[in-house]
Amino acid sequence: MTHHGAGLRQILLNEEQDTGSIETLIINLKQDYQKADLTEEEKAVLNYSNKLTIRPHTIDQADIEILKNHGYDDRGIHDICSVVAYFAFVNRIANGLGVELE
Repeated sequence: MTHHGAGLRQILLNEEQDTGSIETLIINLKQDYQKADLTEEEKAVLNYSNKLTIRPHTIDQADIEILKNHGYDDRGIHDICSVVAYFAFVNRIANGLGVELE
């Protein structure tokens, strides 16, 4: 979270967003993304991502429909799924090799 938080911080600073709100956003994302100041579309992506990461066997068509109802098309949903799955894969490799992060 430290590494990705720093990356997000830099992106938001480049967009010239308020430093205080950036720090609050990053803290909330780390602690409980549901409390973060996000759009409903962003929360839908994070809800799906969380479920795919923690309970992948429970993903069903209803989860896809939620994303579609928030404006994501098949390509966007594929991209979201691919990114989440890729990071889960990389994290498993790092964990399996005993790589210590942060």
